[in-house]
Amino acid sequence: MRPHDEPKGWGALQPPPGYYSADGRPPDAMQRGLILDWAVNQRIAGGWRVESRCGTQAVMVRGNPLNHVLHAILMVFTCFLWGAVWLVLAVTNKVERVSLTVDARGDIVSVNGPG
Repeated sequence: MRPHDEPKGWGALQPPPGYYSADGRPPDAMQRGLILDWAVNQRIAGGWRVESRCGTQAVMVRGNPLNHVLHAILMVFTCFLWGAVWLVLAVTNKVERVSLTVDARGDIVSVNGPG
């Protein structure tokens, strides 16, 4: 399922022409790395950040985890009034992860991970 705030066409995230060899051979390791660089740059432009990257795979993340210790301290110091804010933040906060992999044919495979 595509999140509502991503641009249309991201379901088929493929680099523009010129990233593949002209004679139809499968891309080598360097070309696959360039394809992955292109896909990572497209996600970074959309507000994602790189969590890890190696070879032909990258894990991208968007959002930040909630600091529950800080909110618990704030709740104690405000006589539990901060609890309402903490509850709203806990319900609405989300962290999204996606794994981008370039397969042997040069296609980008995107797998959504747990938040």
